[in-house]
Amino acid sequence: MQHTKILDREAIIQIAILIVSGAFLLASFAGVRVAGFDPAWIAIVFCGLPILKEAAIGLITEFDIRADVLVSLALIAAVAIGEYFAAGEVALIMQIGGLLEELTVKRAQAGLERLVAMTPETARIVGPDGTETVIPAEEVKAGDTVRVIPGEKVPVDGEILDGITSIDQSVLTGEPVPVDRGPGDTVISGTVNRFGTFLMKATKVGDDRTIARMAALIKSADAGKAKIVRVADRWDTWIVVMALTCAVIAYLASGEIIRAVTVLVVFCPCALVLATPTAVMAAIGNAARHGVLVKEGDALERLADVKQVAFDKTGTLTAGSPRVETVHSVNSEIRDTELYQLAAASESLSEHPLGKAIVNGWKNDHREAFPAVSDFRMIPAKGVEASVGGKSVRTGKIGFIADRGDPRASELESAAKRYLDLGDTVIYIAVNGVPSGFIALNDPVRSSVSRSVAELKALGVSPVLLTGDNAVAAKRIAEETGIPRFEANCLPETKLEFLREGERSGKPAAMIGDGVNDAPALKASRVGIAMGGVGSDIAIEAADIVLVKDSIDEVPHLFRLSRRTLRMIKWNITFAMGINLVATGLGMLGLMGPVVGALVHNGGSVFVILNSARLLRDRTREKSEPVNLVPRKA
Repeated sequence: MQHTKILDREAIIQIAILIVSGAFLLASFAGVRVAGFDPAWIAIVFCGLPILKEAAIGLITEFDIRADVLVSLALIAAVAIGEYFAAGEVALIMQIGGLLEELTVKRAQAGLERLVAMTPETARIVGPDGTETVIPAEEVKAGDTVRVIPGEKVPVDGEILDGITSIDQSVLTGEPVPVDRGPGDTVISGTVNRFGTFLMKATKVGDDRTIARMAALIKSADAGKAKIVRVADRWDTWIVVMALTCAVIAYLASGEIIRAVTVLVVFCPCALVLATPTAVMAAIGNAARHGVLVKEGDALERLADVKQVAFDKTGTLTAGSPRVETVHSVNSEIRDTELYQLAAASESLSEHPLGKAIVNGWKNDHREAFPAVSDFRMIPAKGVEASVGGKSVRTGKIGFIADRGDPRASELESAAKRYLDLGDTVIYIAVNGVPSGFIALNDPVRSSVSRSVAELKALGVSPVLLTGDNAVAAKRIAEETGIPRFEANCLPETKLEFLREGERSGKPAAMIGDGVNDAPALKASRVGIAMGGVGSDIAIEAADIVLVKDSIDEVPHLFRLSRRTLRMIKWNITFAMGINLVATGLGMLGLMGPVVGALVHNGGSVFVILNSARLLRDRTREKSEPVNLVPRKA
């Protein structure tokens, strides 16, 4: 998992400049002079000139009156009357605030590049005479015949003409179990052909391919997400007007230019600039201690406004891989345990995820070794057969292990129906040609999910399940976890539309997911939260927040932390504006000079920083033991 560096070369240079400027500013305050030179000039030059430049560019090119304009006026006025320390102090604080803000909102953009890298680069085109030519995937035309061999990604969307196979669609749906496909079935670009070779007719090519449209969705979703504007810039015009008005009044009433300069110095919105980024940085530190990586600085601000949380199912609420739930024998001569062993042995040479789940389940539950396995054969989209300890064993679909007209097969299907109704995947088993039983597998819910969902409800946040799985499986997971609403059979576009509808209806949603298919929704949601362990790199890069511990346990804490952060920001702003107004009044009355004003002004900034540091404390965390769900009984 790769992440964009927060401290790049430019940021490191800025930090070094701030350290040097701060050291020289302290020397100036201590009265140190070098050959008559005031060290505060270092801070004025290195920290002040960039502010003057930005203010000039904004005024000249866009007539944009920002806080930089007021700071520039204060710098120029302070230097003009020889108050170099005051000028340097204002410039330094403003640059510290700007750097903190920059670090908190730095985005990682590698996700889109990774998605593009996932797109198949080549395709095998089969001509009318049967010859095969490899060409770039983007050059495939609608109607072309394409051959896809095992292990390859499907280069374009299309329809299978010949061959049977199993397709891994997790890139699109997030579901871990491959789906069987044969003639007449649709296959989608970017998905992986697990087993058989097949021929397909290309139907959607170029930018119309599903994988290409997903990349476009991520781009459009990212462009549509509003950013939180820095507080000082929301009211910049009013701040500048008020400061200039007060400065002019002070000068006209007293005839003393120093009073006007003092007003400009104390009115500089340094504490206001620090109000948001310092609180956010402290909250990010708090989150990090709980195994949560906040990539987007304003994500915590946005999270405080969220009214809904949309959960992906597989890999988010569940473990993300199938596990054996039950083994059931209908053959009186074969016990459940023996049937389990025979099935696991026959699947021991299989590469299919369901086969591996059966093998791993047996190894975890029993210590007995497998009997000798021979004559193993895998039949794509049907199952496997092998000789196990002298017995012929078949595992797979019901039509593979027995004739549909066989009454024993009907009995087996009837026994398995209740598990299918619960959304489980069922593997049927025949021994020596006799339908003998089945193994039901499901994707178990993670421990403590119900507790986290209950905590979110208590916070007034509505949980919703958005899954690419079928309605039966979605309903089961929703009931187990206590989620009141679910949407099944969701494609990336479906999730995206749900989130956009939430924005339109005044119920902004956060999205929590782990797969490539979740990336557009993670981008489009008010806040995207990705699972850091099982999550794909693309989902992680698309998200604003990453759950490094690979669990949703910390999500309620995140909501509490976000709301506390917003309250802290409001307190900081109120204090910053209050101290500015008091200091302005004292400056206008001549009771405070530029240097003392700069120190008071600096004290306000320090208070804001210390106040924000309180967010590092753990008190937003509610201590409670995780709840382990009782295994479901059929």
